[in-house]
Amino acid sequence: MANLLFYENPVALNKVDHKDIKIKPMVNNYKFAAKTNSVILAGVEFTEAAKEYPIVFAQSGEHVVPVALLGLRNEENLFVLEDGTWDANYVPAFVRRYPFVLAETGEDGNQRVVCIDESFSGFSKKDGEPLFDGEEPTPILQQALDFLDEYQKQYMRTEVFVKRLQDSELLMSLNAKIDMVDGAQFALTGLLVVDEKKLLALSDEKALGFFRSGELAWVYCHLMSLGSMGGMVQRMGKLIGAVAPIEADNKEKKKAKKKK
Repeated sequence: MANLLFYENPVALNKVDHKDIKIKPMVNNYKFAAKTNSVILAGVEFTEAAKEYPIVFAQSGEHVVPVALLGLRNEENLFVLEDGTWDANYVPAFVRRYPFVLAETGEDGNQRVVCIDESFSGFSKKDGEPLFDGEEPTPILQQALDFLDEYQKQYMRTEVFVKRLQDSELLMSLNAKIDMVDGAQFALTGLLVVDEKKLLALSDEKALGFFRSGELAWVYCHLMSLGSMGGMVQRMGKLIGAVAPIEADNKEKKKAKKKK
């Protein structure tokens, strides 16, 4: 879940070292993300992402973050085809910002610097559009910088959303087990989802807070997206054979069964 997930050689962008660097537009080539099975999502992306991917919450360092599941096994992205094509209508912003990224610096991580992945195959000193025109960023670089700025704003807004979920104790554990016809099993663990029963039991004041902020729509996009898990299973089934239905449970349900 690291912020620099598929950045092999991230370095700070500057107009001295990179004054001659040019970039070729990346036309549906996402091979760099072929081994990434999940990426962080901003809340504003939920509406479109929910149509394609299961949206869950996961621990990332000291924080809980919403992520789009891209694969059911480690180092497997079911949406990147062999030729690098992204096989879905919506590509998460986390992926689209590549090869640019805002990296945290400083002892407390409250400073950010624009970095590029120097390993990106689209960088060249011969072909493409320059990043700098003298000391000023070119339009293509400025567009990337604006994208990073907007992404950071939405990411910070999403952090507030997740904090609200945690403060309201709405997140519960979800474990999913996938049984293959050939007897193989795959398990998804360490995932969190919103407990809809607790959501419906919120006080009017807290419920209104989610509604007024627009975050209630995010919650239901997340809940509806879980139905996309079946599509993920089908994608994996095409790679390794037929699959049986997913079995899912959560810790609260298990505790309730034990009490009975």
